[in-house]
Amino acid sequence: MNALSRWYDYAKTHDKKTLWDTLAEDAVFESPVVHTPQRGREITFKYLASALNVLGNDAFRYTGEWRNDTGAVLEFETEIDGIRINGVDIITWNADSRITHFKVMVRPLKAINKLHELMAAQLQKG
Repeated sequence: MNALSRWYDYAKTHDKKTLWDTLAEDAVFESPVVHTPQRGREITFKYLASALNVLGNDAFRYTGEWRNDTGAVLEFETEIDGIRINGVDIITWNADSRITHFKVMVRPLKAINKLHELMAAQLQKG
C-alpha cells in the first residue's frame, strides 16, 4: 500500500498505528497556525492525530486530488461551529512510501482562528 492510500485509510478509520506506520522518521509538519516547521516523526504524528480529531467530523470530505510520483495535494472541506473550512493537504513521500512532509493550508481567516483555538486545546490534552 502506498503512502497516499495509507493516509486515506487513516483519515477514514482514525487508526493511529496506520498513521505512525505511514510517517518517515524525519517527517516534517507545517501548519497554518504554527510558525515553524515541526520536525520528526513524534511531533508530526502528534499534530496530524490532533488535526484529524479536530477536523475529522462527519462533515469532513476530500473534494479534489492532484498527484505525481512523490506527492499529492488534497483539497478538503468541513464545517465546525457553523464555520465552513476549506483547505489543502500538501503531502510528499519518499521511495519507501513514507510521508516526509505534510503541509496544511486553510481558509478563510475565521477558520484559521477557530482551528488555532481547537488545536491548542487538543494538543494540551496530550
